[in-house]
Amino acid sequence: IAQHRGAHNPDTDGNGSVTLTEMQAASAERFARMDANGDGVINAADRQARGAQMFARADANGDGELTAAEMQAAREARKADRPERGERSERRAKRGGDRTERMAQRFAQADTDDSGGLSQAELAAMHEARGERGKRGNRGGKRGGMFLSADANGDQAISRAEFDAAVQARFAKLDSDGNGAISAEEREAHKAERRAARQAKRGERRGQ
Repeated sequence: IAQHRGAHNPDTDGNGSVTLTEMQAASAERFARMDANGDGVINAADRQARGAQMFARADANGDGELTAAEMQAAREARKADRPERGERSERRAKRGGDRTERMAQRFAQADTDDSGGLSQAELAAMHEARGERGKRGNRGGKRGGMFLSADANGDQAISRAEFDAAVQARFAKLDSDGNGAISAEEREAHKAERRAARQAKRGERRGQ
């Protein structure tokens, strides 16, 4: 449930490997950020609160709508905060030059009142529609998959106990040699597995 990279790297002592204690400490910070209302669980209310916070930060002129330029500026700011996101975006841009055109089309479709900007409701509807397409494409979505795996009792909320249990399970999966630390090699092996799985799913979708 916790992917930590770049500025959020849990390897606090810089020795190249991550212990369970380091991973738990980084994950505790992540839980606190995700639990926007501080009630001790992560649920739909927190997602809505985080969405409102992100919207307010991106709405540079405070008019209650996000223009395409404001959304692009917000994306650039996130890239600067998380360099690895910028690297992934560059790789995607190289693979598909029509990404900008697709984003423009999505923006136009979401702007149902043709105001030239997206309200919070329009933006939420756009994200929901994209999520539904991901489900139909048999992807489930990374965030959805993580949420489902951590939500042990299926109540659509993740308690701190469930979150901690998911972190321990993830650590055990990544620590393939069971020595109590996740090495750089183990992290790279896991990334390679995930890339292979994504490529296989893409191949399945193309074959349908």
